[in-house]
Amino acid sequence: MTPGYQLPHGSPLLRVGFVALALALAGLFVAAVYISARRTGRDPRVALRQGAVAAACTTAWIAATGLLASRGVLRMWDPPTMGLVLGPTLLVAIGVAVSPLGRQFIAGIPIQWLVGFQGFRVLVELLLHRAYVEGLMPVQMSWSGRNFDVVSGITAVAVGLWLATAVRASSLLVALWNTLGVALLANILLVALLSAPTPFRVFTNDPPNVFITRAPWVWLPAVMVFAAILGHALVIRWLLGQMRSQGDSTPLPPRQRTTGHATTTLLPALRSRFRHLRAPGPSGPHVARPGAFQP
Repeated sequence: MTPGYQLPHGSPLLRVGFVALALALAGLFVAAVYISARRTGRDPRVALRQGAVAAACTTAWIAATGLLASRGVLRMWDPPTMGLVLGPTLLVAIGVAVSPLGRQFIAGIPIQWLVGFQGFRVLVELLLHRAYVEGLMPVQMSWSGRNFDVVSGITAVAVGLWLATAVRASSLLVALWNTLGVALLANILLVALLSAPTPFRVFTNDPPNVFITRAPWVWLPAVMVFAAILGHALVIRWLLGQMRSQGDSTPLPPRQRTTGHATTTLLPALRSRFRHLRAPGPSGPHVARPGAFQP
């Protein structure tokens, strides 16, 4: 950072926007836990208990990260204490997706919602662009620079609406969208890391990426990136489930595709029925004598 450069606090509107979006995503997570529990046949008391646990964990995470950021504990380097936020964000998001709770999400929430909710990334990009305009973060982290993640949000809404009206969900379309979203998310995460004041910094323009170490901006990775990663991981798990179900329903080979035991019992029955008939002679068929040749 250029000597004497002071990172601004951010306008009240921008701060309110960040807080509101973070809380909305937290509430959406809690609602998803409860709704998926009910839709998968859980008892209402069990569903409420799951929702309460999710609410408690979410509140604790938001409060802890906000407290660390407001106390000045978080730094990108020397020491890299921001790892206390970035590490758990990645690990917990993937952990939830592969856990029984992730299976509950997949079973209880339609795929169009798992895709469509990622439209929140359009709002994230609007906030990030404003953060760049106000001098909080470098241009490359906005859509004016190298951040194209707004495409993920726009296409998420479009694909979600298409899936909601389609007769059958297209696994290929979902896979293509998910691949695009993961690639764009990985791109901006890499740009953000290379814009931070670390020995690995590539983008040296001011300001460096340090605003996420402060409140409420810390909820950008702690809540918003968490939601994006969890959403993509759940879609991947859904796609794997679709592949397994299609594999289990593979058609039988032609010789085995019969109705009941018709193929295996028809010929023996016919042979048994006509066992005592001789081949027709000049005067027509007649009953075979004992000891006569039988086919």
